[in-house]
Amino acid sequence: MSKQEYGRSCGTCARPFTVFRWNPGAGGRFKTTVICQTCAKVKNVCQTCLLDLEYGLPTQVRDTALALQNEAPTSDINREYYAQNMEGKLDGNKSGLDSGRASSAGKEMLKQLARTDPYYKRNRPQVCSFFVKGECSRGNECPYRHEKPANSELAHQNIQDRYHGRSDPVARKILATHAENQGLKPPDDATITSIFLSSLSSESTELSIRTHVLQSLPTIQPTHIKSVVHVAKSRCAFVNFKERAVAELAAQAWANGLEVDGETVGVKWGRSRAGGIKSSSLPSTPTTVTT
Repeated sequence: MSKQEYGRSCGTCARPFTVFRWNPGAGGRFKTTVICQTCAKVKNVCQTCLLDLEYGLPTQVRDTALALQNEAPTSDINREYYAQNMEGKLDGNKSGLDSGRASSAGKEMLKQLARTDPYYKRNRPQVCSFFVKGECSRGNECPYRHEKPANSELAHQNIQDRYHGRSDPVARKILATHAENQGLKPPDDATITSIFLSSLSSESTELSIRTHVLQSLPTIQPTHIKSVVHVAKSRCAFVNFKERAVAELAAQAWANGLEVDGETVGVKWGRSRAGGIKSSSLPSTPTTVTT
């Protein structure tokens, strides 16, 4: 392992930091730290792979499940100032992540998705750029992989998006797959933008439902919700969103249920009445209501 003081600038706050570089094993590629210790402690992530230290998941998956608000600034002007202030608040190995108030459904979701086994593919050498061009002359002696790179969105990631948990293709794939496994696959009808909540508490009201929905989705604005239709007699509700993308985000975040007024309620996609689809488990209330 090699150590270089102030060897590079942090990938998030742009401050110089001490860089560590090592080889994880024979035939593997060299690993290096890409963010400083302060930024890693703020989000409780690894300095190299930027995955959560407790669950081994991307920050976007963790923040979505635990309904955590990203407080770190993303502009060049404020992020260095923010890192300096957080450095003074974090003592020793203390993490700046506070997940104590997270819902039990979100924690259960992370337990199901947690990566407990080592992922050795991450240690493989990089693809040889000369081989891709057809110009590598080293043959079997080349320390890099001789194969065509995968041209998918998973191959296009950047440090800022992975750290702040936004537009991360790996996180989107994990969340979408988990929601589908939980029976929340998005309907083929793209006009459906409603989520059906069942088994609500008898004390729930339209206001309390709206409040818990917004608290569980800190990345959306109140204006993204078109309406909340509460059917007190049936102890259910329809949450109608203005955009399909926001509804899909809600379904992914609530894959293991949503806590409303102390109860973990069931979550399903709304049904299109125009399509003639009926379900005995759903009331006859329309999925999209205009007020």
